[in-house]
Amino acid sequence: MATLKDIAEQAGVSASTVSRALNGKEYINPQKRAQILKLLEENSYVLPVKTPRSSADGVLTVGVVIPDTFNMFQRQLFSIIQRFLTSFGYNTQFFFIKRDKASQMECLQRIKSDTPNGIILLDEISSPDFCEYIALAGLPVVSTIINNDDFPTIMINDRQAAVDAVNHLIGLGHRKINFLGGSGFSFGLERIKGYYDALEAAGLEPDKSRCFCDAQYSTEDGMYGMREMLLHGRDFTALFAASDELAMGAIRALKDAGIRVPDDVSVIGFDNIENAKYFIPRLTTIHQPIEEIGEHAVTNLRRLMGVATNVYPEIIIPHKLIIRESTSSTAG
Repeated sequence: MATLKDIAEQAGVSASTVSRALNGKEYINPQKRAQILKLLEENSYVLPVKTPRSSADGVLTVGVVIPDTFNMFQRQLFSIIQRFLTSFGYNTQFFFIKRDKASQMECLQRIKSDTPNGIILLDEISSPDFCEYIALAGLPVVSTIINNDDFPTIMINDRQAAVDAVNHLIGLGHRKINFLGGSGFSFGLERIKGYYDALEAAGLEPDKSRCFCDAQYSTEDGMYGMREMLLHGRDFTALFAASDELAMGAIRALKDAGIRVPDDVSVIGFDNIENAKYFIPRLTTIHQPIEEIGEHAVTNLRRLMGVATNVYPEIIIPHKLIIRESTSSTAG
């Protein structure tokens, strides 16, 4: 008998897409749904019987997949999501994960064993086996980070937000703008794309030598990245850091080198974590509406779990530029 994976291969889609068509989910192209349903019929596919999961007292459990080392933004988002889950009466279960495949497989085994009723992803999943199991199990999943087309996603437009950050620096007169970020995450790739977009739109030639992309979004990485930049000489007047923690670390390294912020170098961050408004100098940054992201993630998951209809495949929440003290105009 044909499996869900077999049907997916014939249709040229993922197993998750077949699962969505099979379960009548709304966020799938009608023509693709018709093609999949026809293949299911031709292959005499039998829908497996699913046993509802619940605790002894009938309370549903939501698993939250988070990186084993998470930054301040993820910590705040996790806290908000947990608060909303509690308000709806759900139990919360934590699944810590690392970037390597072995850790993702270990996390998957825990999910199989503990059988939560739904999953919220606060980290990217790269393993196809992980995504395939979620599809086969029909497990409701919502992601708060750019991942793939398999899961509904709640996010801001990272690329446009990066454009807005760099445009702020350009508007202040900066032309030699460095970038500090990481390339290991899809949102990081979107932010560096936005950095290049803004430069090109302003008629500025993008220079890859101005980009340090090996960071992991921590304060320590920000300090290290800025020190590496300064080894090549300070020929820049501004820095766009892809997270507030990177920005804070970079400012610390600049101060250690006797370089004033914003007098000598302007620095803009990303996220608007709670500490950004208390840091010295107070950090100019891109505001991610963490409260709204957390609320939409939980609400969309509830819809997937059958509480309501109208599941949204992607919710883009508006970001905002917050101008504080770490950026200023220059003639450079």
